Amino acid sequence: MIKINLLSEGKRTVRKSRPAALSKLEGRDVGQWLILVGLVIGLGALAINWWLLNKEVDEKTAEVTAAQHEVDSMATVIKEVEDYKTKKSELVRKIGVINDLKANQRGPVRVMDYVSRALPELLWLDRLKMSADSIEIEGRAFNTNAVANFIENLDKVPEFDEPILKSTEQQGGGVYKFVINFHYSFATHAKDKDAATGKDGKEAAGGRTKPKASIPATSG
Repeated sequence: MIKINLLSEGKRTVRKSRPAALSKLEGRDVGQWLILVGLVIGLGALAINWWLLNKEVDEKTAEVTAAQHEVDSMATVIKEVEDYKTKKSELVRKIGVINDLKANQRGPVRVMDYVSRALPELLWLDRLKMSADSIEIEGRAFNTNAVANFIENLDKVPEFDEPILKSTEQQGGGVYKFVINFHYSFATHAKDKDAATGKDGKEAAGGRTKPKASIPATSG
């Protein structure tokens, strides 16, 4: 006679079926956990990347702000320099005007001084006409040599150009009437003097020389 223990068989069946169910459940849980861990890691990476980018943006913003401050400060300096140049130009212009006025004030006095020093004996002046850059002199002399000496003396003045004898006419009593004109300038002639003279003040070779004027003899 054969006896079957159904209870034992049932226990074995239950024991054999339970591990399979648990393995299936455990497999599903692991997959979910892996997905969850992947999501957490991805979000963490995105958060770190965002933080790094935000930090870089803040650094660049700070650099731009510092550069803008430097540009603003340089703009102030540039404006001050431009204002200084403008004031300097205006000051130079005013100084030039003042110097011109002083030169114009001294001009007639200097001309009269030079002309009076150039006067030789036996010659006198009747009229002196002075314009912006030229002078015309009318006078009389007892002989033509006095007129020639007068022209030569005027030619020695650095501020005067070479005098030109416009006319000479013999009048009664052996008196000669003459007219002379020439241009003048009171600009500084220091460079010309340095180029034409040596250290001892003598005229250097090749310096500018003016020919002595000659007066043609005229008959009444």
